[in-house]
Amino acid sequence: MNKIQVYPTPQTLAEEAAEELAGLAAKAIAQRGKFRLALAGGSTPRLLYERLAQASYLEQIDWAKVEIFFGDERCVPPDHPDSNFRMANESLLGRVSIPPEQIHRMRGEIDPALAARAYEAVLKAAFGSAQPAFDLLLLGLGEDGHTASLFPGSTALSHQKHWVTAVEHHRPPSPLVTRISLTLPALNAAREVWFLVSGAGKANILRRVLEPESETDLLPAQQVQPASGELVFLVDQAAWPEGR
Repeated sequence: MNKIQVYPTPQTLAEEAAEELAGLAAKAIAQRGKFRLALAGGSTPRLLYERLAQASYLEQIDWAKVEIFFGDERCVPPDHPDSNFRMANESLLGRVSIPPEQIHRMRGEIDPALAARAYEAVLKAAFGSAQPAFDLLLLGLGEDGHTASLFPGSTALSHQKHWVTAVEHHRPPSPLVTRISLTLPALNAAREVWFLVSGAGKANILRRVLEPESETDLLPAQQVQPASGELVFLVDQAAWPEGR
């Protein structure tokens, strides 16, 4: 059963999410000595990151025991305007005291296939041979139902062996964009997954995600079902489907 939390505004969503994230971090650090957080790109996560960089959370969260990962990345250098790492670094990572060696970015500036294998090696070094059980995985929701960089119809959705893959996405008239993404096995191994959804433009797709039309023909976001973790939708009022 999915857990759904609806907030009046994107700002309220970010504020409440930051408070809940701080609680999860404290719990993970108390139990396992560290908090492993996988970040998402996009405007809604950015509001959360900016909130977490405020003074109260600089003290409330033991950032020295936080380990950062990414769910996906565009194949661009880390200082490129389209880089998820750049956004996260400007809004959060560069403003808190996380040891640099505990921030694991995807190397979008190198060959995509090599970058995917390199990031899988990073995950295996961090988690061993077990699945990469992030304490919290943040995801966005695209208007076509994609999440991370797993798009409808992509062969990446069928990957079972690898945790990370290179993805080519082309939806005319948009240009071909190559990305690196965690695969469904990696996403579904997380201890807790949050979909952060805001804006009226997401209401129709959110309804489709929450009310599957078919049990076999699922959108990528519908295929995120943590094996033993919790799935939470944090939604602002504008994105909440009318009449639901």
